[in-house]
Amino acid sequence: MIYLDHNATTPLCAPALEAMRPFLERDYGNPSSIHAAGREARAGVDDARDRLAHLLGVKPHELIFTSGGTESNNLAVLGLAHAHAERGRHLICASTEHHAVLHAFEHLGKRERFEVTILPVDERGLVDPDELARAIRDDTTLVSIMTANNETGVLQPMEELARVCQERGVLLHSDMVQSFGKLETNLAESGLAAASFAAHKFYGPKGAGLLYLRAGLPIEAVQFGGAHENQRRPGTENVPAIVGMAAAAEWTLRERAPEQERQGALRDHLWERVVEAFPAATQNGDATRRLANTLNVSFDGLSSETILMALDLEGVCASSGSACMVGSVVASHVLLAMGLPERLASSAVRFSLGQGTTKEEIERAGEIIARVMNRLRETQSSHAYAVV
Repeated sequence: MIYLDHNATTPLCAPALEAMRPFLERDYGNPSSIHAAGREARAGVDDARDRLAHLLGVKPHELIFTSGGTESNNLAVLGLAHAHAERGRHLICASTEHHAVLHAFEHLGKRERFEVTILPVDERGLVDPDELARAIRDDTTLVSIMTANNETGVLQPMEELARVCQERGVLLHSDMVQSFGKLETNLAESGLAAASFAAHKFYGPKGAGLLYLRAGLPIEAVQFGGAHENQRRPGTENVPAIVGMAAAAEWTLRERAPEQERQGALRDHLWERVVEAFPAATQNGDATRRLANTLNVSFDGLSSETILMALDLEGVCASSGSACMVGSVVASHVLLAMGLPERLASSAVRFSLGQGTTKEEIERAGEIIARVMNRLRETQSSHAYAVV
């Protein structure tokens, strides 16, 4: 199997597994319990929080543990909108956000009497900071723009966007689920009010996430129960996953820069092989402002579903974009927002590389893609001849 779907999820790294093992086998206490077993579990959570805070350049109490990126995004969007509603009920997000953000904004607009502005992007997938400045009003309280798009890898001009929000006194949240471990991340210098993360995107376990919330900012809980996470997110902490998340973050960042350079070279080589196999292929998204590991390609005249099924049968795992659509293959809202016609958006395939991807795998993937494209073209020609 050649796994080229790392933006969907990554394999668990060995250091994360080893860090988790004691809390699965021996230190299984509830971290809210006051006895010795509980204190051992609490020490694991506290240590993980300290280590993650150090990596992100923030204070430990600015981190809220969640179940993953979706919950972090929902807590940020709903919690900040509610907490600051007295100051204003106008919210802004980009049209290419993950559905965990887009649907939260849609809920606030349709069900809770907030007014939502959806910012357009250009054909490269970029938000114009001037467009954001024009969209901000006196009653705007929250803007949410993801750092790196999960489908195209496009990187937004976050420094400029943060500057616009700071000048206007508006909170800025960013979905950083795809960017962490791939880009340098220092939240203290980012100008962000909040940022979301998910462990399984950087070789940690599924079921663990993180929300950074700048110190002093009020947020309203969106779930009810105990007083966990300083009364911001109730529920017994997933101790093994939290500990594994910290270990995975450290492991991922240890060789971040050279590893991203390596993956970028492999991605570019894969693109060369794709063009050889299908000369009409087009890349989607800004050619330079994007993640090193991500290649989003439209194969005009074919369908994403057909290509993905054919690749899967040949042992190549890829995606049509977001993997959070319960197995469905539909035209990407991201690509449509970028102005791609339906036929190109419906023919897109995302290849996303990871630390385990080798040059040999890219060579084999190129051969398989060529074989698949030849077969699909022959099938199309035969079908067209039969119809005539």
